[in-house]
Amino acid sequence: MKVNTAVALSTSTHTPWNKGKLVGQKAPLKLKEIWAIRTRLQLAQRTRDLALFNLAIDSKLRGCDLVKLKVSQ
Repeated sequence: MKVNTAVALSTSTHTPWNKGKLVGQKAPLKLKEIWAIRTRLQLAQRTRDLALFNLAIDSKLRGCDLVKLKVSQ
């Protein structure tokens, strides 16, 4: 018994989402940019966001690790 195995070749021209874009680590924020973000958060009275931003800058934690923190920690 002979098994027919037909391989369907995909002829679609799918382009990757990051083709032509820079990949890898982003450049760190400059001190001027950090203070601009802090000022905007203060003016908008976004205390929680300002606290998380300050903690992130001071501790160098990633965003996913920051949001897992509880107040008791």
